[in-house]
Amino acid sequence: MDLFLIRHGESFNNALEDASLRVADPELTDKGTAQIARVAEFVGAGLHLYPGERDDGRPGLDRLYSSAMIRACHTAQPIGRALGLAPEVWLDIHEIGGIYLDHGGDRGTVGYPGQTRGEIAARFAETVASDVGEGGWWNRNAETSAMAQGRAAAVVEALLARAEENRRIGLVTHGGFMSLLLKALGNGLPGHSFRYEYEHDNTAITRIAIAPRDIVVEYVNRIEHLPDELRMSRRLPVV
Repeated sequence: MDLFLIRHGESFNNALEDASLRVADPELTDKGTAQIARVAEFVGAGLHLYPGERDDGRPGLDRLYSSAMIRACHTAQPIGRALGLAPEVWLDIHEIGGIYLDHGGDRGTVGYPGQTRGEIAARFAETVASDVGEGGWWNRNAETSAMAQGRAAAVVEALLARAEENRRIGLVTHGGFMSLLLKALGNGLPGHSFRYEYEHDNTAITRIAIAPRDIVVEYVNRIEHLPDELRMSRRLPVV
């Protein structure tokens, strides 16, 4: 299996200077919309592959999975169109924390429903969301760091179970979760303290080859599809 991790385009929250203004499930900014057009064109042309792979008669991706968060669904849609693939929601690849806001005071941290199946069908018609109910996909409190680490480990286990598949798999996901996933692939375990991060720009692509006994990180944070004006500024983003 060849795994391609793709971060969503810039969201409203990513662009904030004041984290107190963040929203639970943000839309893309104009910059994010421009970024996803670029990454879709890049992947659609097979430029995420090595030159010798582009004429091998195989599709650029065999399956394309997306987080159920709005910014990821927006990003997956044009990539899927460029490849002739229907994005499939994989609930476990959402960003750390889930759908929540910290209101402070007596209200504290409040969880929100997230998109419903009907909402996804209305806005992202090509996306398959069979695991999403009509009450929303989240509907609980904020996820803890330990829970997120365990979720990343479970996603790694699911991927390793498919390691012998001769397929190219794309995951449209989130910066924080991409970092956790790489840590879990590198034998990081829930409950451990990590002192490094794998930072990913908006719409960056990371490629990992997964075989039954070997995992090879082919490249990380590839953003050559973006001109300078669409690249992230080097500051800690609001996720």
